[in-house]
Amino acid sequence: MSAEHIYAAGLGKNQANYAPLSPLTFIERAAAVYPDYVSVIHGATRFTWAETYCRCQRLASALRKRGIGNHDTVSVMLPNIPAMYEAHFGVGMAGAVLNALNYRLDAQAIAFMLDHGEAKVLITDREFSAVIKAAIAKSGRELLVIDVDDPAYEGGELLGEIDYESFLLEGDPDFAWNPPADEWDAIALCYTSGTTGNPKGVVTHHRGAYLNAVSNLMVWGISGHPVYLWTLPMFHCNGWCFPWSIAAVAGANVCLRAVRADAIFSLIKQEQVNHLCGAPIVLNLLANAPAQLKQGIGHQVKVMTAASAPPPAVLQAMEEMNFPVTHVYGLTEVYGPAVVCAWRDSWNDLPIAQQAEIKARQGVRYPLQEAVMVAHPDTLEPVPKDGATVGEIFQRGNIVMKGYLKNPEATQAAFKGGWFHSGDLGVWHEDGYVEIKDRSKDIIISGGENISSIEVENMLYRHPAILEAAVVARPDAKWGETPCAFITLKDGEILSEEEVFEFCRANMARFKAPRTVVFGPLPKTSTGKIQKFILRARASAMDAR
Repeated sequence: MSAEHIYAAGLGKNQANYAPLSPLTFIERAAAVYPDYVSVIHGATRFTWAETYCRCQRLASALRKRGIGNHDTVSVMLPNIPAMYEAHFGVGMAGAVLNALNYRLDAQAIAFMLDHGEAKVLITDREFSAVIKAAIAKSGRELLVIDVDDPAYEGGELLGEIDYESFLLEGDPDFAWNPPADEWDAIALCYTSGTTGNPKGVVTHHRGAYLNAVSNLMVWGISGHPVYLWTLPMFHCNGWCFPWSIAAVAGANVCLRAVRADAIFSLIKQEQVNHLCGAPIVLNLLANAPAQLKQGIGHQVKVMTAASAPPPAVLQAMEEMNFPVTHVYGLTEVYGPAVVCAWRDSWNDLPIAQQAEIKARQGVRYPLQEAVMVAHPDTLEPVPKDGATVGEIFQRGNIVMKGYLKNPEATQAAFKGGWFHSGDLGVWHEDGYVEIKDRSKDIIISGGENISSIEVENMLYRHPAILEAAVVARPDAKWGETPCAFITLKDGEILSEEEVFEFCRANMARFKAPRTVVFGPLPKTSTGKIQKFILRARASAMDAR
């Protein structure tokens, strides 16, 4: 046996030189170093970092006292309010896994997630009581339901056995918690929109969340104490890891229950907000807001957007407002954004239309992600960096999920060849910047929400008058993309566009319903396969609304 090499002998890991990475540690530091700095703002309510940390400790302790332990699932159905922010720390401090639910989904989808994720606790806001009540009835689980009775919302009903504030009082304000012994432990469970059948549960780990939270700060150049407005729903990939990012720099989290232009501009002025995230629809909302709402802002507001890049007119309007835009790209499987269109100073003097063309590129890997490439989907052979050859976008590194919950086949397929297969098709430019050209999974991104074309098609096929249906993305000036349905009716059947709209809205989440319907025969190959590329071309040729 060979002798131990000189850099190993007596130089092992110990408590003095090694600690597992977890973003939960960020809040402990913020509370210790900046206890009196404002952490969370919600209307007239203001918490300091010491107070928010104490509330998170109470939440963790109360969960533990109710029997919630390591690797248990805690689901939350909450808007961007203090309880949602606290859940991103308190649940993990209890050793449990946070499952933030998309409040735009229907009861059937939510029930599936509660069952599949084996949720033991559900923390829910009164605003969503109707859909949650229906979801619980469909679910087969026994849940501890905790109500958040936010005074900022009137309506709904209380469904649980205890309200959130009373639940916190059950917890110890000095609860002694520890980061996980293994940084590979799950920190969150987020569900994809599902391209076929049920959505997949994406399991992320403490290490990846830590590294992505830090990468967010690096690509945006955040230091000091930012004032961050929560225009991005925290259920979206755990708010792209920004709950943890803002704690790392002891910034202020400004809550926003509903995305409205008047509320956004009011808070920007009132709280001196200097950072916010959102889908292109949010940028469009801000750019086209009445002039009087924009008056009185004398400071720069940095904006981060994902999905499709903003159109040139919106980008120009944002720049004129002194709202510079950073374009990022990612998926639930990579903690939200893990690729950024890193801006170069030499591009600042280009015409705005050319800048917009560059910003349409998804970009390069995040600082703490190992690699991104465009390659042949089967051979994984990288494509030429010519800006023309199409391949699949792959990622690899610490900012990649553990895998899909209870789905080893899908996990294995996603990681085939040692890379994460995004399913997005794109090109590689000479400078190494990636640009998406199409989505192989036929996902429609509307207002930042993923919509499965197959799911919408399956719903349309349930209508007794519809013979065939195909759904593709149609460009939309407001939403970026919306579902466009091409339908062939059965012989002798009559169906109006409005009847199709109502049928879909009554049977699925409203945002997934088609916004456009075109009746007529569908183009097919000789083997009978619908030629969606022809339909995409037709939909793209329609005027963007």
